[in-house]
Amino acid sequence: MQLLKWVLNLLLVCSMLQVFPLALAQTICSEADRAALLGFKAKILKDSTGSLSSWVGKDCCGGDWEGVGCNPTGRVNTLALQRPERDSTLYMKGTLSSSLGSLQFLEVLVISGMKFITGPIPESLSNLSRLKQLVLEDNSLQGNIPSGLGRLSFLQTLSLAGNHFNGVVPLSLGNLRNLVMLNLGRNSLTGSIPSSFKNLVHLQSFDLSFNLLSGFVAEFLGQFHNITFIDLSNNQLSGHLPVSLFNLVTLSDLSLSHNQLTGSIPDQVGNLKSLTSLSLSHNKLIGPIPASISRLQKLWSLNLSRNGFSNPLPAISSKGVPSLLSIDLSFNNLSLGTVPNWIMDRQLSDVNLASCKLRGAFPKFRPDSLSSIDLSSNLLTGTISTHFTNMTSLQKLKLSNNQLKFDLSELKVPDGISSIDLHSNQVFGSLSSILNNRTSSFLEVIDVSNNLISGTIPEFTEGLSLKVLNIGSNKIAGQIPSSISNLIELERLDISRNQITGTIPASLGQVVKLQWLDLSINRLTGKIPTSLLGIHSLRHANFRANRLCGEIPQGRPYNIFPASAYAYNLCLCGKPLQPCKGKKQEMVQ
Repeated sequence: MQLLKWVLNLLLVCSMLQVFPLALAQTICSEADRAALLGFKAKILKDSTGSLSSWVGKDCCGGDWEGVGCNPTGRVNTLALQRPERDSTLYMKGTLSSSLGSLQFLEVLVISGMKFITGPIPESLSNLSRLKQLVLEDNSLQGNIPSGLGRLSFLQTLSLAGNHFNGVVPLSLGNLRNLVMLNLGRNSLTGSIPSSFKNLVHLQSFDLSFNLLSGFVAEFLGQFHNITFIDLSNNQLSGHLPVSLFNLVTLSDLSLSHNQLTGSIPDQVGNLKSLTSLSLSHNKLIGPIPASISRLQKLWSLNLSRNGFSNPLPAISSKGVPSLLSIDLSFNNLSLGTVPNWIMDRQLSDVNLASCKLRGAFPKFRPDSLSSIDLSSNLLTGTISTHFTNMTSLQKLKLSNNQLKFDLSELKVPDGISSIDLHSNQVFGSLSSILNNRTSSFLEVIDVSNNLISGTIPEFTEGLSLKVLNIGSNKIAGQIPSSISNLIELERLDISRNQITGTIPASLGQVVKLQWLDLSINRLTGKIPTSLLGIHSLRHANFRANRLCGEIPQGRPYNIFPASAYAYNLCLCGKPLQPCKGKKQEMVQ
C-alpha cells in the first residue's frame, strides 16, 4: 500500500508542477469554476483541516486557494484535498456537491482521508470528460458506485477505497481502457469481478480487497501483462487458482488471502520472476508446496498459513529464494519434526511455523536478524532461557501451547522486545524478570497465562507501555499493587484463576483505556471501588468467584453486565443482582 501511495503522490506532484506555475501567472479564474468550487465548499459543514478557509476572494487560480490548480486560460483542472497522513484528528464533514460536475476542465480530483464526508458520489461527476485521476478514498461515502463513471474515457487512476460502497461493481468500469490503477478496496461490494474488466489491459495496480466479492478469480487477469500489484484478499472468492495468473512476469505483489480458494498451487508459480510478496493464507488450498517456488529470486515475503498444505516441503538449496526475509507456514497439515535447514540457515526477519508439529529442543536460529518468531502450538520441550540473548532485533516472541519448562526469572530477552507470549506451557518462577524497568519499557504485550508461575505481582513503575497483561491461570499470590495506575496504556488485564488476596485498589480506576478486565476466581475481598466508573471504554469485566461484598458500582457498564460476572461472591448487591438491603434499586443509567 505504501508503494501505491507513493505512485499516486508522484502522479499528483507531477500534475501540480505542470499547472501551478501557469496558474500563478493567471490573474482571474473562470467565474463558473469559482461558483462550482464554492458549491462544494457550501456542502462541507465542518473543515478541521483548515484547507477551505483559504478559499476567499474572486481569483481561485491565484495560488491562494489550497488544493486548486488551473490551466493557462483560467480554468480549474486540479482539485486535490488530502488529509495529512500524520494527523488523524483532521477531517471534513459534509457531502460531495453535484456542482463538482461543472468543472469541465478538471483533470485531477482528489478528496482523500477526510473521514466524515458521507452520501453518494454525485452522478454529475460522470460529466468530467477530461478527468485523468479520480481519488475519493478513506472518506465515508456510501451507496452504489455510479455506472456513469464508465464514461470517463481518459481516466488513468480510479480509487474509491476505504468508504462504505455496496452493491455490485459496475460493468461499465470495464470501458476505462486507459486505467493504470484501480482500487475499490475496503468497501462492502458484492457480486463477482466483472467480465468487462478483461478490457483493462493497461492496469498496473488492481485492488478489490476487503469486500464481499464472490465467484472465481478471473482467468483474464493473466492478460494484464503490465500489472505489478494484485490484491483480492479478504473476500469470498472460490475455485482454483487460474494458471494464467502465474504467467505475469511483471507481477511483484500477489495477495489472495482470506478467501475460500481450493485446489493446489500450480507448478507455474515459479514463472513469477518479479514476485516479491506472495500471500495465499486463510484459504482451503491443499497438496505439497511446489518446488518451483525456489526459482523466485526476488521473493522476500511468503505467507501460506492456514490452509491444508501437506508434506513434503520442497528441498530448497542455499541458492533458492535468495531474497527471502519472511516466511509463514503456520496451521497447515505439515509435520516437520525439525525446522528445515533452508529456513534455519537464512538471515530471516520473521519466522512463523505455528502448528507444524515441531518436536524436541528449541531450534537455534541465526540471531542477528530475527524480529519476530512464532513457533506456537508445537511440541517443543526444554528451556529457552538464554536463546534470545544476542537477538538484538527481536520484537515479538510467541511460543505458546508447547511443553517448554524453565524458570521465567532466568529468561533473558533483548531490551527492545515488544511482545512476549508464553501461555500454556510449564513455565515456573516469578514475574519480576519480565516486568523490571529495563525490559518492560518497550513491552506492549505479556501473556504468560496457564503456566506454573508463583510469587506476587511486582510494582509497576511509570513509563511502561503495556497494553495487554495476561497472567491468568497460574499460582500467583499477594495483592494487586496500587501502582497498577501507572499502566496508563493498558487495554486488557487478566489476572483470573490465581490466589490473589486483598482488595481491588481504587487506583485501578485510573487505567482509563482498559477494555477487558478479568479478576475472577481469586480471593479478593472488600467492595468493587466506584472509581472504576471512570473507565468508560470497558467492554468486558468479570469479578466472579471472589469474596467481594457491597454495592456494585451503579453506572454503565457495570450495572448492565450479566449477573454471571458477579456470581459466587460473599454479598454483592445492586444491579444486575438483587437490590442492596435498605436501598431502592435505581433505574439503569
